Amino acid sequence: MRELGAIEQRVKDDATAALKAGDRRRREALNQFVAALKKERIDSRKQPTEADELVVLKRERKRRAEALELYEQAGRTDLADQERFEAELLAGYMPEELSTDELASMVDEAIAAAGAASPKEMGKVMAQLMPKVAGRADGKALSELVRRKLGG
Repeated sequence: MRELGAIEQRVKDDATAALKAGDRRRREALNQFVAALKKERIDSRKQPTEADELVVLKRERKRRAEALELYEQAGRTDLADQERFEAELLAGYMPEELSTDELASMVDEAIAAAGAASPKEMGKVMAQLMPKVAGRADGKALSELVRRKLGG
């Protein structure tokens, strides 16, 4: 059996603690996250890196945000509250988001390192940035910032 990733182990330990504390709501949410991490680990057939685990948690958080929006539109406050709770719980396992200034600085460094001068070279810049910002910045916002800085 493959070893658990660091984040998966932490979430699993927290789920066990929630079980012992009798916190059913928290335990059930954490068990969902453990299942998502385990599925990814099994599907990838390799030892997950922290970046791999962060991708899974970010995907799960995005799902919660989308469901939250739909439930709020439908007037289902009970379900919206649960999705909000789970999204906030997930945020506790994610690294702190980069500030706009930090992100802009990293983009400038990546553009210089890649020698990029036009929007056509955006892929080179993104390839350098993505491993550095994994889980700490929204890919869509990052892409837009790179595009603007390259004059596109």
